[in-house]
Amino acid sequence: MKLAVNLALSLAMLALCLYLVWPDASARAQLDAALDNLHVADFWPYLAGYLALLAVTHFCRAWRWNNLLAPLGVRLPGGQLLAISSVGFMAILALPARLGEFVRPALLRQKGHLSASAALGTVAVERIVDGLMVSMFVFGAFFALRGPAAPGWMMPTAYAALGIFGAALVFLIFAMRRPQATVSFALKMSLLPRLAPRIAGVIEHKLLDMIRGFEVLRDGKNLAVFVAWSLTYWVANGFSLWVLARGFGIDLSLMGAFATMGLVAVGITLPNSPGLVGQYQWFTMLGLSLYLGPAVVEHGTAANGVCLAFAITLHMLQVLWYMAMGALGIASPHVSFADLRRARKLDEDEVAGDHPA
Repeated sequence: MKLAVNLALSLAMLALCLYLVWPDASARAQLDAALDNLHVADFWPYLAGYLALLAVTHFCRAWRWNNLLAPLGVRLPGGQLLAISSVGFMAILALPARLGEFVRPALLRQKGHLSASAALGTVAVERIVDGLMVSMFVFGAFFALRGPAAPGWMMPTAYAALGIFGAALVFLIFAMRRPQATVSFALKMSLLPRLAPRIAGVIEHKLLDMIRGFEVLRDGKNLAVFVAWSLTYWVANGFSLWVLARGFGIDLSLMGAFATMGLVAVGITLPNSPGLVGQYQWFTMLGLSLYLGPAVVEHGTAANGVCLAFAITLHMLQVLWYMAMGALGIASPHVSFADLRRARKLDEDEVAGDHPA
């Protein structure tokens, strides 16, 4: 039932975002003109710079996971870490309703390193830290841009994003200090122990196991290194967007690039459409409109054509990159299609010992 709801939300997001960004006849004409005016010879250096920065973001995003796993007694060899991470990143992009988030924990559990629930706890820490970082990027950029001309949704969005991820961080801290009390309180607030006591017991067991993945919060050294890798990842990501925008002749400031990146990152934490189609483009256009003017989101304008061409190219390059890296991960000795089949479901049984085999 939960899967059906998630898929329905994902498809609804796909339909909504496609409706919002789908170009009419005049917009398609402006899109064609923007692509025709793109000088390939001048564009190549920007494309090369973008791909180089994308490689940096990919490496940092994958490599930092070892610093979350280390406090649990797990440290993956570099090749295996990159292969599992690349396949997981591909799954996050390809699967709807953020189902791809379960692939890395499932592969780690299937390899016998750690229980899936504990591994999923490390992914939860990743998502919360990432959410806090991009929320702070968005908040800072939006706060600097505030004023009478700013759209009414801007600052409430910034405050809401910061508040949600801040609350999640508070949960992490309390869960580390008093796991049993925190989980019991959360379940009582959900009324699940009254409505379905057996299911509540299973969830309580899984949550307590998942909290093991929060161990990095007790390990100052690994936490500091993880945060440093994460900052490098997001800074390189913001610069990559800025570089590609310059290739399209878009006069976007560096602050505007980071704000757009942050808005996209916050936007895709919602139930994501399959492949982020439509969703990625719409949030990109929305971010650009704050710095380049409302004409960006008005169909048929020259600004709309150029920015839509940029948003489509940005998304296409991301898709091609992560699909290629995921394919290389599967082609490596560390992950196979058989591994993916065995790991497609998070088993109820725990790995014996819950430590590296």
